[in-house]
Amino acid sequence: MTQDAIRIAGLKKTYDGGKDALKGIDLTVPAGSVFGLLGPNGAGKSTLINILAGLVTKTAGSVEIWGWDQDQNPRQSRAAIGVMPQELNLDPFFTPRGALEVQAGLYGVPKAQRRSAEILEMVGLSDKAEAYARTLSGGMRRRLLLAKALVHTPQVLVLDEPTAGVDIELRQMLWANVRKLNRERGMTIILTTHYLEEAEEMCDEIAIINHGALVARDSTKNLLGQLDAKTMVILPEQTPESLPETPGIAIERREDGTLAFSYNAKETTAESVLGAVHAAGIRIRDVRTEQADLQDVFLSLTKSA
Repeated sequence: MTQDAIRIAGLKKTYDGGKDALKGIDLTVPAGSVFGLLGPNGAGKSTLINILAGLVTKTAGSVEIWGWDQDQNPRQSRAAIGVMPQELNLDPFFTPRGALEVQAGLYGVPKAQRRSAEILEMVGLSDKAEAYARTLSGGMRRRLLLAKALVHTPQVLVLDEPTAGVDIELRQMLWANVRKLNRERGMTIILTTHYLEEAEEMCDEIAIINHGALVARDSTKNLLGQLDAKTMVILPEQTPESLPETPGIAIERREDGTLAFSYNAKETTAESVLGAVHAAGIRIRDVRTEQADLQDVFLSLTKSA
C-alpha cells in the first residue's frame, strides 16, 4: 500500500508534427480515492490515460503506479492498473467467459486464481457467459469491458467515459459496482466523464486538464467553493409588474413563476437581496438558494485557461 496510487511528474507528450498533447503534467492520485479527470475534447485526457496503460510512449517525465516506476518496472506498473476503455474493442468471436480467461492469461493469472465466474456475476453477465460477444447489446459489451479490466485484480481502475451513451439501468449498475470496489476492496478509481453531475456525485477529488496543462486540482468540495456566484430564487405571492433594478444583482423571471436573483457573494449579501425585494413591494411566498455546480466551475476554469 502506498500513500499515492499514481504519481506523475513533468509528464510531456509531443506527437509527430510537433503537437504538444501534454505540457508537463504534475499530478498525484491518493490511494483509495475516487478521482475525477476532466477536460474538454482534445485536452489531453486520453493521452494521459493511454500513457498510464502503457499504450502510448511519453516524451518526458515520470509515472509511478502503485509505487512502481513505469520505466524501471514496466510489468509491475501495468499489472497494478486496469483500464476500461471508451471504445468497444472486443473480439466478436469470444464469449464473455473466454474473453476473461484470455485476458487473465495475458496478465499471468494462474488458473486456480482466476475469478471469471465471480466477475461475470458482479457485472450481470452470468446468463451471457457462453454467448458470443458479437451477439451482446452495447450495454452488455460495456459491462464486459469492465469485467476485462478487473481480471487481474488491479489496485487502480481507470474508467474512460464509462457511461457515454448507456441507459439509466446500466449507469446505476456501473456506479454501484464502482462504489463496491472502492468501499470493500479499497480500489482506487480514476474516472473521466462528460457528465459533470456524475463527477460531482462520485469523486472525492478532481483534476481538470485543458490544452495539455493542469488548470485545477482539488477536492470536489473546494472546487465548488471557488465560485462565489449564488442565486436566490423567490416565489412571490403575486407576479410583480416590474422588477427592481439594483446594482450587483441580476434578476430573471423563470417559467415556473419564480424570480431568480443572481449575485456575487463576496460583493453582495443575501440581506441586501432581500432588502431589494422588500423595497420593490414583493411579498415572498417561498425562497430557496442555488449555488454553483461543477459545470459552472468547469466552464470558468477552461475558459480562463
